Amino acid sequence: MSITAEKKADVLKEFATKEGDTGSPEVQIAILSSRIETLTEHFKTHKKDNHSRRGLLKLVALRRKLLDYTRSKSEDRYKDLIKRLGLRR
Repeated sequence: MSITAEKKADVLKEFATKEGDTGSPEVQIAILSSRIETLTEHFKTHKKDNHSRRGLLKLVALRRKLLDYTRSKSEDRYKDLIKRLGLRR
């Protein structure tokens, strides 16, 4: 399950730290969060799709690693990102 190009462009526009920013942790985490939300909706109707569930777990682990990295570099950026994405800690 992937996100549409329009949704990805919206996420980039909202979380980019500068023009053309696609690699900052904030943008990567926001894109992963969007993909995780899409997969979560998919599993509400396809409960036995274990192959996609494994992919979801990998995405969640990658997002966690990026969040930990962001937290180690700047606590303020981490807290702001958690608040903007609506993630709990």
